[in-house]
Amino acid sequence: MLYADRIRASVLLMTFLTKPWFLPVMAAVWWLLYQALLPASEIMVDWLPLTQGSHLAGALQFFLYDTPKVLLLLTGIVFVMGIIHTFISPERTRAMLSGKRLGVGNAMAATLGIVTPFCSCSAVPLFIGFLQAGVPLGVTFSFLISAPMVNEVALILLFGLFGWQVAVLYLVMGLLIAIVAGMLIGKLNMEQYLEDWVRKMQNTQSAGNVGASAMPWAERIQHGFQHVREIVGKVWPYIVIGVGLGALIHGFVPEDFMASFMGKDVWWAVPAAVLLGVPMYTNAAGVIPIVQALLAKGAALGTVLAFMMSVIALSAPEMIILRKVLKPRLIATFIGVVATGILLVGYIFNLVL
Repeated sequence: MLYADRIRASVLLMTFLTKPWFLPVMAAVWWLLYQALLPASEIMVDWLPLTQGSHLAGALQFFLYDTPKVLLLLTGIVFVMGIIHTFISPERTRAMLSGKRLGVGNAMAATLGIVTPFCSCSAVPLFIGFLQAGVPLGVTFSFLISAPMVNEVALILLFGLFGWQVAVLYLVMGLLIAIVAGMLIGKLNMEQYLEDWVRKMQNTQSAGNVGASAMPWAERIQHGFQHVREIVGKVWPYIVIGVGLGALIHGFVPEDFMASFMGKDVWWAVPAAVLLGVPMYTNAAGVIPIVQALLAKGAALGTVLAFMMSVIALSAPEMIILRKVLKPRLIATFIGVVATGILLVGYIFNLVL
C-alpha cells in the first residue's frame, strides 16, 4: 500500500510539473518572496526588545535580510542552471575542449567554468575527468580557476548587490586570470608533475551519450530541483556562516579600522587580503555577504575582490585535494600564477575605481 501511494504521488508530481503555468507561477512566487525580504527583516527587528540603531540591531537586521536573500538568489540560479545542464552531455563537453590549440581551448574552458556552479573542491573531480579525456593540462587549469571564481552564482549575486558595472569588471578580470594562467601553465610543459596515476589514465576516454535532447520537460524540471538539493544542500551552512560573519563586521567593526587595513592608500592591503583569504573555505555565495559588509565599512573594492578571489580560487582545502593529483612543484606554480593575477586585479580595481 505504501509503495502504491508513492507511485501515485510520483505520477501526480510529474503531471503537475508538465503544466505550462508551473514555471511562470514559480518565478512569480520567487519574485514576491524576494521583494518581501527587506520589509520583513525590518519588522522582525522592530518586534525584538532591542535599541533601534544599536550595533546589535544593525547586525541582526543584516543577517535576517541577507541570509534568505542570498539563499533565494542561489536557489533560483542553480535551478535554472540545472535545467540548462540537461541539454549538455559531459562527453560532448570534453570532446569540445580536447584537440584545441593553445589559447582557444583556454578561452573555451574558462567560459565553460562560468556555467558550472562548483566550489573549488567540487571542481577538482571534473578537472581530473578532463585530464582523463586528453584535454591539455593548461586548458584544464583554465577551467579549474574559472569554475569556482567566475561562475553564474558569483555574477548574479554581484549584479544584485553592487550593480552591473562591478559584475562585468569581475567577469572580465576573472576570465583573464583563468585564460592567461592556463596558457602560462600550458607553455611551461609541466605534465611530468602530474601524479603518476593521473598520467597513466590520460587518454583513456569514456564513451556514451546522455540523450539530452530527448528528455521531457518534466524530467528537466526535476533535474533542476535535484540540482538545488545537491548544490544548495551542500553550501547553505557556509552561506549562513558567511552572512553571520558579514553581519558582525557590518554591526560591530569600526569603519576607520577597515578603511585603514583595506583602503586604497595602504600598499600592502591587497597581498594581505590574499593571504587572509587562503585559509578560509567557502564559495561565491558564502563570501559575497562578507564582501558587502567590508565595502560598507570603507574597504577598497579592489582589495576586497582580491580577498574574495583568493578565498574561492586558492583555498587551503582545494590545495589539499589537488595534492592527490599534482606534485608540489605544479601546485606551487599554480598558486604563484593565480596569486599574481589576483594581486593585479586588486591593484587595477583600486587604481581605476
